[in-house]
Amino acid sequence: MNQAAALNPSSATGQDEFPVHLPKLKKRRVPINLRQSGNSDATMLISTRVRKSPYWHLSHQEGCWCYTVYNRIYHPRAYVSLENGGLLKEYEYITEHVTMWNVAVERQIQVKGPDAVDFVNMVITRDVRTKLKTGQGRYVILCNQYGGIINDPILLRVADDEFWFSISDSDVWAWLQGLNATGKFNVEIHEIDVCPVQIQGPKAKGLLTSLFGSAIEDVRYYGIMEAKLDGLDVLVSRTGFSAEVGYEIYLRDATRHADKLWRAVKEAGREFNLHVIAPSHIRRLEAGILSWGQDMDIETNPYEVGLDWQIDFSKDDFIGKEALQRIHDEGVSEKLVGLRMGGEPLTWYNEDFYLVHADGGPQGYVSSAFWSPTLNANIALAMMPVEYTEHGTKLKVALPKDGMVDAEVVPVPFKDPKKQIPLARESS
Repeated sequence: MNQAAALNPSSATGQDEFPVHLPKLKKRRVPINLRQSGNSDATMLISTRVRKSPYWHLSHQEGCWCYTVYNRIYHPRAYVSLENGGLLKEYEYITEHVTMWNVAVERQIQVKGPDAVDFVNMVITRDVRTKLKTGQGRYVILCNQYGGIINDPILLRVADDEFWFSISDSDVWAWLQGLNATGKFNVEIHEIDVCPVQIQGPKAKGLLTSLFGSAIEDVRYYGIMEAKLDGLDVLVSRTGFSAEVGYEIYLRDATRHADKLWRAVKEAGREFNLHVIAPSHIRRLEAGILSWGQDMDIETNPYEVGLDWQIDFSKDDFIGKEALQRIHDEGVSEKLVGLRMGGEPLTWYNEDFYLVHADGGPQGYVSSAFWSPTLNANIALAMMPVEYTEHGTKLKVALPKDGMVDAEVVPVPFKDPKKQIPLARESS
């Protein structure tokens, strides 16, 4: 079967004008593209304008057949063929065994120097002085002067005077270098040749113990440690994009040593039924983990997407503080909510922001949607006017294959809301 053809159930509407208007959502400077144009059988051009990561050829050897572009790097999005189960088979691997992901797209932006603490504290909304010790990581957000979310990286403090921003999909390096263009802070800001792989799944701890010994026992949730792997310098963190038991292995001097790291993990992984898969967006959606550029962007503020817990107004100052205080005081007109939906199982990435209907017309849009094997239902995140965000609210969603299906606003996360799985001291 032609994979692209199988993923193209809908086509462009042929409309000369786009009539959809969502008057209850805020006016954006760059609107969300809500035209339901479907998938495409186009071929992605592989060229030198987009970076091939050090693991590119290794992903290709593992059978990766679908890529996207993330942080200006080619990013694997599917390995298992549709005939053999596709993304649902990959979900099985991550929830029952252990998986390795090529996530070199998490570009590492290093901030290093005597003023590193002061600079990092200025650009994130959380307090790094008292809440992030050397050898720890944290999920953080960076906002601009309007309160918009620029990025939501994992911040790693690898030394007293050195931090790594393990970034999501936006130009953080340019933002940080621009903020210090006058040299006010005594720091160096550069991307470095460090590329991670993620090890995710219930057998991840067993695999990491095989690779690094009993020292892995001391790496707590969001903890980090320096280590050697087959003579290579790596940093290991207990983090991930799945809410399963998970770790990330950050390889230094990755361009030279990617093959050696990959082989070492693969060899040790045989005992644990290791599979190379794409980042599991089914599993991250079940966990309520947001995807920057999809569920939020630079015109979205933390209060709209449930990230207001990230804001520490007790700090003296940080970029966006004044705007975020105003947003806090005035409230917001829209929020991201969880939906449980009908329809045939959604087993592929949503190609459009599906329209959500209520009171006789479209009111909001779905940003992420997938079939949840755990809940035996389609689930989604959707941006909706606040009057439609109460749990239990009945809605309709226009899906490309099924037309209008019933939907209901439900709590997020959809699965394991107390994070008992990734917090577990022992893996199954």
